[in-house]
Amino acid sequence: MKKTKIAICYDFDSTLSPIEMQAYGFFDALKVERLDFWKKSDNESKTRIADKTLVNMYMFLEEAKKNNILLTKKQFEEYGKTVELFEGLDSWFDRINEYGNKMGVDVEHYIISSGIKEMILGTSIAKYFKKIYACSYMYDDNGNAIWPAIAINYTNKTQFLYRINKGCLDEYDETINEIMDKDSRVVPFENIIYIGDSFTDIPCMRLVMNKGGYTIGVYNPSGDNKKVKELIRNNKINFIAPADYSKGKTLELLIKEIIKNVKVKDTLKTISKAQKT
Repeated sequence: MKKTKIAICYDFDSTLSPIEMQAYGFFDALKVERLDFWKKSDNESKTRIADKTLVNMYMFLEEAKKNNILLTKKQFEEYGKTVELFEGLDSWFDRINEYGNKMGVDVEHYIISSGIKEMILGTSIAKYFKKIYACSYMYDDNGNAIWPAIAINYTNKTQFLYRINKGCLDEYDETINEIMDKDSRVVPFENIIYIGDSFTDIPCMRLVMNKGGYTIGVYNPSGDNKKVKELIRNNKINFIAPADYSKGKTLELLIKEIIKNVKVKDTLKTISKAQKT
């Protein structure tokens, strides 16, 4: 029997890390105060009638120029090494993969984030992801960031769910637009789990839920759960949990139950299909 495949897709900021990744070292290097930066960027986006993510990426470059800082892949990764992660993530992926194997399930992990890919690559957990979809830069011959290569906002995040679903993982792969039979898709939407923290995750969560997958809204264990409570009350997500990835905590128990449920459904579907032939 073919092994069941499950994709767990994570947002990053406030999902895997308590606050936005730029707050760890990057803003200090740029000599800007984080809240002032985001406010200025928001105002610039409205004034210029520009995409907020693109404005952020532009302003990162401009602030770096002001302070004579060269933004290279290596430097971004150095900032990424300082990013704080939620409790339990150091062993989370091994535990979930091990449980999946025990249940006859191949678990794959993906990031879909509006954060900076090069910073995520510097974190200790980067090695666990099959693919990291996040904003990234083009670099000149000297390795310095010069222009946005990929800009991911809250609405175009959904294309990457389709890439995972169809197996067209490369960002430039245009075959994603070709018609593909549902049974030929690498990861059925019913086997996708999306974990996010806020309203910017709603398009992805709605898509996954509408197609039979699972969504979990997480919140900082030391904060409140108002945002995700509102989401679950309005049927925007399936479940909520503190962003504590430690063994035996709510989030792990939820994921394990979902894995079991997906496996049972997939097995029954396979049996039914075989009986029709």
